[in-house]
Amino acid sequence: MLTLPPDYRPSDTEAFMNPRQLEYFRQKLLRWRVDLLREADGTLASLSEGGISEPDITDRASVETDRALELRTRDRARKLIAKIDQALARIEAGTYGFCEETGELIGLKRLEARPIATLSIEAQERHERMERVYRDD
Repeated sequence: MLTLPPDYRPSDTEAFMNPRQLEYFRQKLLRWRVDLLREADGTLASLSEGGISEPDITDRASVETDRALELRTRDRARKLIAKIDQALARIEAGTYGFCEETGELIGLKRLEARPIATLSIEAQERHERMERVYRDD
C-alpha cells in the first residue's frame, strides 16, 4: 500500500495513472463510498421509525413526500456505490482513467470532478447527442 502526502494532487506533469495517482483515486473513491454508506444508514434509520401517525392529512402528505424523497436518495446512493465499486475494480484491473469506448485518457480534471467517469468528455458528449436524437419526447 502506497502512502500519499496529505497535500498530494494528481498532476499532468507526472505519468498518467502512475501508482500515486491510482492510490489517490482509490482513496477518494473509498472515502466517497464510506460517506454514502453512512448517509444511507441514517436514511434507513429514519425510514424504520414506524408508520405515519400524523392525524392531519396535510402533515401526513408532507411526511409521505419526505419518505419518498429519502427513498429516491437512498436508491441514488445505491447506484452510486455500485459505480464506485466498478471504478475500484477498474483500478485493480489497470483500466481506470481510460475511456471505455475509445481507450483514450479520460483526463485528470474530469476524474477529479467525477471519479466514476468511464468515458472521455468527447465520448460522453457523443453519447448524450445520440440519446437526444433517439429519445422519445
